[in-house]
Amino acid sequence: MKRAVITGGASPEGIGWASAVAFASDGYEVIVTGVSRAELERTPAHPSIHPVVLDVRDDDAVEALFAGLDRLDALVNCAGAADPASEFTPTGFARTLDINLNGSMRCSLAAKALLDRSQGAIVNIASMYAIFGSPVTPGYSASKGGVVQLTKSLAVAWAPDIRVNAVAPGWIKTGMARPVWDDPVWAPAISGRTPMKRFGEPAEIADVVRFLCSPAARFVTGVTIPVDGGYSCQG
Repeated sequence: MKRAVITGGASPEGIGWASAVAFASDGYEVIVTGVSRAELERTPAHPSIHPVVLDVRDDDAVEALFAGLDRLDALVNCAGAADPASEFTPTGFARTLDINLNGSMRCSLAAKALLDRSQGAIVNIASMYAIFGSPVTPGYSASKGGVVQLTKSLAVAWAPDIRVNAVAPGWIKTGMARPVWDDPVWAPAISGRTPMKRFGEPAEIADVVRFLCSPAARFVTGVTIPVDGGYSCQG
């Protein structure tokens, strides 16, 4: 049976969980991670999806997770954070980069030997803020720009054995974005600016993640695919 690890996939309102469900429907065994036991208590029960605690900032914990696996076919680096209250401080800025960018590199390095054996794939989760800046979360924007360059670099370094790609979501109805898509002022403004006139659903990101890990994308590596309803096409 094929196996996928999706960091940050334990939250039921997130892109990671939607991706886990998509992989499970394709016959994968899926490991999803959350940063705490409390987070895992909210993870829905599913016979093919197994939640575990992992802080992607912890080198030893990351190494231990992948060392305990005998097979890995796909890694989705989805663990992420954004904190408008702290990212204009050195500590807050560094924390967000450590989770979003360094965490993706830690997990990719720890998974490399397994993915080499399976000729597997990595998908990193970038953001539309890798394309343009954020006025409130500079750490998030900078980290996601770094994720795009990390994706290109690993794709070149690890080809032809491992394919490495990224997805750049726009405004998606996730738990993290709930304060925006629930807002009676901001939500219509964002939908109005989006050519497709709505927010995206997590499953619409998951479909692209699943494609990038599938044989249908066997000659695709080093790309970042925007999935944002056309939001980033406009100046």
